[in-house]
Amino acid sequence: MERPAYLLEFEKPLRELEKQLEALHQQSLENNIDMSAELATIEAKIDVTKRDIYTNLTPWQRVQVARHPKRPYALDYVAALCADFQELHGDRQFKDDRALIGGTAFFEGRSVMIIAQQKGRDTKENIVRNFGMPQPEGYRKALRLMKLAEKFSLPVLTFIDTPGAYPGVESEARHVSEAIAVNLREMAMLKVPSIAVIVGEGGSGGALGIGVTDRVLIFENAYYSVISPEGCAAILWKDRANAPQAAEALKLNAANLKEFAVVDEVITEPFGGAHNDPAAAAASLKAALIRHLGELTPLDTEKLLDTRYERYRALGEYREAAAK
Repeated sequence: MERPAYLLEFEKPLRELEKQLEALHQQSLENNIDMSAELATIEAKIDVTKRDIYTNLTPWQRVQVARHPKRPYALDYVAALCADFQELHGDRQFKDDRALIGGTAFFEGRSVMIIAQQKGRDTKENIVRNFGMPQPEGYRKALRLMKLAEKFSLPVLTFIDTPGAYPGVESEARHVSEAIAVNLREMAMLKVPSIAVIVGEGGSGGALGIGVTDRVLIFENAYYSVISPEGCAAILWKDRANAPQAAEALKLNAANLKEFAVVDEVITEPFGGAHNDPAAAAASLKAALIRHLGELTPLDTEKLLDTRYERYRALGEYREAAAK
């Protein structure tokens, strides 16, 4: 498979080796010389380098992978996993938010409600999608669709991929924090099974606004955090250049999140990231969704709500001190 043209900084040594391999192969063809031994040596070095890079990614490097412009987005997974997706528009109050999409679809022959944050592939589409940053009407649309799902007993599948809710003046004027807060409350009481999948970035309340679900899954190279590494660095160190240090301190990567029980499952990605083999990433997600839906579907409403309540009550560590 051809590698994506876009390269991350830590991938450049690998690309240099691949260039050497291509040049040597071309030289072998042009001069009709058997260079199989030399080619095998470089191929072995590429394999070792690739494994060294991708098995030892730092938290900041995983954030970079999560933001890779070739990484599959929500609609890519919906197209791969679902049939007959019918997008529904508008919050019935202000307008349609293209950064947060939703609608009905069939997953493995079963009707489901899809709610997803969607980024753009190029500048034009990113402007339409507001770079994946929903405004209040996006969260109100999501709530409308969740209530519709509840009415017709449809499981809710949410796909999280946002740096955060849009912080602009107009968004604040239309009460984005209130819209997110209402979603947190209403999702906690939703009477149908719900699963959230963090496919890329899971930034702050913007992610949490569609993330209070029965199960939370995360891709291996995605992240979920109360703030972006750059934002954390700007606050704590007064310099966004400290983002790698902030990423380490935030414990925002999948393995840490699973250890702290913030997420329920880490979905393994193809070697080098989901963008290197989107079909394999989709297959892994499909298997996980089938398994978790199979566990949630038999639960009656009371058990579903009780289990969800206990899940979120158990999050985080705290100490109780006697009153003085």
